[in-house]
Amino acid sequence: MSLFGDGLEAAVQKAFTRPAPKSAGAQMRYLAKQLKSTKAVAQTLRISQRTVERYVKDQIKKPRPELAARLEREVKKRWQPQIRAKAKAKAATTGGIVIDTRARMGYTAPIGSTDQDRIRHLTVALPPVYAAHLFDAQEAGATDQQLQEIAAEALKEVYFQDGGRRAGSLEEVRFTDIEHLEFDL
Repeated sequence: MSLFGDGLEAAVQKAFTRPAPKSAGAQMRYLAKQLKSTKAVAQTLRISQRTVERYVKDQIKKPRPELAARLEREVKKRWQPQIRAKAKAKAATTGGIVIDTRARMGYTAPIGSTDQDRIRHLTVALPPVYAAHLFDAQEAGATDQQLQEIAAEALKEVYFQDGGRRAGSLEEVRFTDIEHLEFDL
């Protein structure tokens, strides 16, 4: 995925009520149950069907690091879909989303204003409409750049313009050189 996509995914995963399976065998059995066959699991993980069957029977216990990472990612992508959907719906309708970032930010404004880019550390609660935009764009397969533009628009509205109370002539916010990014529901 990407910086923004992974950040949104991590925020949703904090809402899980039970931990995802940890052992390779348990993860393979979960995926086999979700995908309905060991063949589908093998295609998803890009390994042989026989290897999947060995993990399911606990004949192999320790996967290679790259396989372990793919396996964990696929399990977490499918883990507790109803709770995932509820968390996204709550953020998009009532709760909003909190963005905590340390990045270079500046803006385009009329001549005479100080629009110098500088590193800022912000923790800003974004309204539900921006949470909905972020999650909808992520579902639609938006790139990291598109998600970054949505976040920049949200920061422009909420942080720089304070909901329309200041900086009304602000045209564009630049959100670059991201050192840290974290979302919370």
